[in-house]
Amino acid sequence: MGGSNRRAPFGRWFGAAASAAIIAVAAGLARPTLVAQSAPAGAIPDLAGIWDSTNRSHPTNSATVPWGKDNFPELNERALAYQKVFDEAISPKYDCQPSTPPAIEFDPYFIEIVQTKDRVVFKYEKDDQVRTVWLDGRKPTVHDIGIQGFSVGRYENNALIVETDHYVFDITGFDDYNGIPSSPLKKVTERYWREGNEVRFTVTVEDPMFLKKPTSYTSRYLPGPKGYTLVTFDCDPESSRAMVKFLPPKYK
Repeated sequence: MGGSNRRAPFGRWFGAAASAAIIAVAAGLARPTLVAQSAPAGAIPDLAGIWDSTNRSHPTNSATVPWGKDNFPELNERALAYQKVFDEAISPKYDCQPSTPPAIEFDPYFIEIVQTKDRVVFKYEKDDQVRTVWLDGRKPTVHDIGIQGFSVGRYENNALIVETDHYVFDITGFDDYNGIPSSPLKKVTERYWREGNEVRFTVTVEDPMFLKKPTSYTSRYLPGPKGYTLVTFDCDPESSRAMVKFLPPKYK
């Protein structure tokens, strides 16, 4: 080429590039290039920052919070059977398994939200979890099945809508207190919007394997202290499992 600024004919260049891209995608080395969602000016809520999800913002979660008499899930017979035999000692949290939606959003810790053009990232102090919400239209693969599932999102009516599926079975996948599991059929829909200096959100969970119908709760995050940075959770498996010996035994 010798420093020449001549360009190859477009057709030849495009053909070579397309062939390379097809090979890379087929080999699992790359995903197709996707276009990030565009939204009208003013339609994107400002969610970025450090947010307080402790009991300063909402009641601490428990067997009746945020699931009370008005929104407690209607369980089918399968879920009731699991709930009846559930033993706290087998809860995976004692082996440092992270919390998962719909519980992690309500856990009493700080979170950080980062917004970019093609994604929104939720960073949780609880369990050092990071959830990525893709805005670019990508589709999940078999490699995207996991505890936190696969999340896609869109901006709509000044709110962020997040839809998550591709979960694994989780013996405490509904919450940490009621012994209700969740299945790979679980789907969680979240809606985040601003009201003044607060972030409001609604979490809706459906799981036909265990729930008769979807159920939801609404809560809020308050702004975190100025200059605050997330604290590392750093769960220690040995210390976490040591708590089990203090639980009242359910089975011999």
